[in-house]
Amino acid sequence: MTTDSPLAPAWLEVPADLNALHEPLWAGGVARNGDGELTIDGLTVSELQRQYGTPLFVLSESDFRARARAFSDAFNDAFADICGGVDVYYAGKSFLCTSVVRWVEEEGLRLDTASGGELAVAARAGIPGADVALHGNNKSDGEIHRALDMQLGRIVVDSLDELERVATIAANRGDTARVMLRLTPGVHAHTHEFIATAHEDQKFGLSMAGDTTDQAGLSAAEEAVAAATRHESIELLGLHCHIGSQIFEPDGFALAAEKLLDFLAAMQSKYSIVLPELDLGGGYGIAYTPVDTPRPAAEIAQAMAAVVRSKCAALGITAPRISIEPGRAIVGSTTFTLYEVGTLKTVRVDAPAVGGDNAAGDVTYPRRYVSVDGGMSDNPRPVLYDADYSAILASRSSDAAPQLSRVVGKHCESGDIVVRDVYLPEDVAAGDLLAVPGTGAYCWALSSNYNYLARPGVVAVSDGSARLIVRGETEEDLLNRDMGV
Repeated sequence: MTTDSPLAPAWLEVPADLNALHEPLWAGGVARNGDGELTIDGLTVSELQRQYGTPLFVLSESDFRARARAFSDAFNDAFADICGGVDVYYAGKSFLCTSVVRWVEEEGLRLDTASGGELAVAARAGIPGADVALHGNNKSDGEIHRALDMQLGRIVVDSLDELERVATIAANRGDTARVMLRLTPGVHAHTHEFIATAHEDQKFGLSMAGDTTDQAGLSAAEEAVAAATRHESIELLGLHCHIGSQIFEPDGFALAAEKLLDFLAAMQSKYSIVLPELDLGGGYGIAYTPVDTPRPAAEIAQAMAAVVRSKCAALGITAPRISIEPGRAIVGSTTFTLYEVGTLKTVRVDAPAVGGDNAAGDVTYPRRYVSVDGGMSDNPRPVLYDADYSAILASRSSDAAPQLSRVVGKHCESGDIVVRDVYLPEDVAAGDLLAVPGTGAYCWALSSNYNYLARPGVVAVSDGSARLIVRGETEEDLLNRDMGV
């Protein structure tokens, strides 16, 4: 099959060369060797499979470090004359383990966590508490105590109720909690509904709308500011927002910055306080398919800096210290998932005829299902978000014609799809290896044991050597938690 399939989405084109790597999808150091096999820092995927098995997350440590530095350098350069630079918090929810925490610290970044478990990883890795933030819309008392025990640099408070609990717990301990207030500025970034987190109808944050509390004329956001100033156990650092995920354009970030700076200036004036920090969150997108065109970090940084600079000047206020929270944009493209092909099946699908004498009425077209040894247990994003991915034949090159394929997993779910639509060589066979790029963020982090599949390991590759940074589970691991025998 050498032409576009009518079953393919409009954005998917037949690649001119099925063996070529579309560079924005892959970590630096990923290439094909003279035999046509995919390599990372010179290590072949067949070597990695022999040593660690499949499925397997393969992460480039050097690429992770380079992307972390790029974000830090770009934003520090852009904001140097405004507020002396930026504090970059790596969003640990995207992918977290102790090795990653150490890389983050060594590259001069801080760490954003969202649970007691993530705080436990941070503590084990030894990062100073002052460089850690805690998020979450439903923090337990235990998590608040742990945050205070670790002397976190900030607790991002998500509601009026939580503010009171943090203040009470801190007061009872004789501590002071360093707090930022998460606001919902009403900016709806262009993204999937379930990952857009700044519009009003969702669980996160304190609304800036004026009719959201029982106090006439006060928004929930302002009521929280007023309450925080009354508590001696609260040190109110400033404001926070997060407008969504997988965002390519800087416009949403700029609009959110304007709205929060207006609010910050109003609160400073009304309550005679100084709010020294403003966190503009994360959500920076990456390329999952060849049609994705994320902006470089430097371009987004300059656009955001221009807005903050002009807005602070117009308001006549000293610019707050800015912080950001990239996660996916640092780790997402550093990683590909390696799978082994098993069953192949071609089905016939009815679709409108394309051109020719049979243009009236439906005809059938082939779609090939390529089953791999993982699935929604190691990447649930296609099921959760209709996320698109790409895939290539990794164990060898091929001169065969392209065939529209759907890469699926081995779970008892018809929706168990890893890559919904991709052109792969028609000679792909059982035992071949496929690589799916862009799986560093929210794949391992969201993984499960559905159908009692063990979660894959994560291998970090650097300078031509590989090491496990997260061991793959075994069936014994799973059975050890079953207390019935």
